Amino acid sequence: MKIIQLDDLQENAVDLIANQWMLITAGTADNHNTMTASWGGIGHLWNKDVAYIFIRPQRHTYDFVEKNDFFSLCFFEEKYRNVLKLCGSKSGRDIDKMNLEITPVVDEQNIYYKEARVVMLCKKIYYQDLDPKNFLDASIQKNYPQNDYHRMYIGEIYKTLEN
Repeated sequence: MKIIQLDDLQENAVDLIANQWMLITAGTADNHNTMTASWGGIGHLWNKDVAYIFIRPQRHTYDFVEKNDFFSLCFFEEKYRNVLKLCGSKSGRDIDKMNLEITPVVDEQNIYYKEARVVMLCKKIYYQDLDPKNFLDASIQKNYPQNDYHRMYIGEIYKTLEN
């Protein structure tokens, strides 16, 4: 993998996240977890390049993101879709996600996957729980039949890698 400037990434961020999906990973070399996500974004905030992600509190990865200062976003080629499906449908409480068909790599204090084609390494800089009182569009509530509102995390993208 080579380090690139985020500005040099020739990808559509909406397509990357919404259609190709991403793995959000947090933890340590010997204790980490990952989950598939298709909600989030990439942008510029507070004079920093940032990624924002959303995790429901019952997700196993939530605890890892809560307890660690760093998380990674990994985007893969289509041939890894089954890994993404597995990580989106099975909890790390029930299966060992540290032994997937992809190889974890430790970079400074962050974990990412060697097979990813694009990686964004992030340091948490902000979080906030979504509050349904602030939904201006009532149809948003249909995404929360159990009232299990996401926590939003904003991470500064401190390094971008590309295969």
